[in-house]
Amino acid sequence: MPGIPASTKHELSLAETWVEQYADYLYTYALYRVPDVSVAEDMVQETFVAALSVRQKYKGKSSEKTWLTAILKNKIMDFFRKRYRDNISLRENLDEQQSDAFFDGHDNWAIKPQEWKQNPQKALEQSEFMDVLAKCLSAISPKQADAFRLRELSQADTDEICKVLDISATNYWVLMHRARLQIRHCLEVRWFAPLPEGDRT
Repeated sequence: MPGIPASTKHELSLAETWVEQYADYLYTYALYRVPDVSVAEDMVQETFVAALSVRQKYKGKSSEKTWLTAILKNKIMDFFRKRYRDNISLRENLDEQQSDAFFDGHDNWAIKPQEWKQNPQKALEQSEFMDVLAKCLSAISPKQADAFRLRELSQADTDEICKVLDISATNYWVLMHRARLQIRHCLEVRWFAPLPEGDRT
């Protein structure tokens, strides 16, 4: 590449290496933690750009994959901060009554959760399960889905989630309770229930 500074050549080579080695992993990681495919794609690109700009700070104390994933996690949190800062309708209290169908008038189970025969943690490692989980998330309210993504998939802490979603701690626990109920029921129907082969969608 005549005329291109050596430092730029190094950056291009480094970026190509990262894309080749980590792009698929980072894309999959982002895809199940944000609500849109195009957002996941943009986020991976932004992660590589950010990594190049701070690469001098990388001391090798963790693997490149772990380091890039940490940058991506920050990008995910930034996405949700902007999403709720810019979208008034998402910040407003939504109708979160869908889970009332799970209880009778005395706060007893109307639809009792089934005992899962499979290991949920192992299921999280399966791409097919994650596809089903994404469908379940798309079926509940955006605010519930975002709370679930931030807590269960991104492991954000409660205080941070409350700030991002602009809700109180009490509202957060109600939101998460209802989200988990609906996700659990959806997974019991779509994944954990014994269904004919190839009929989990």
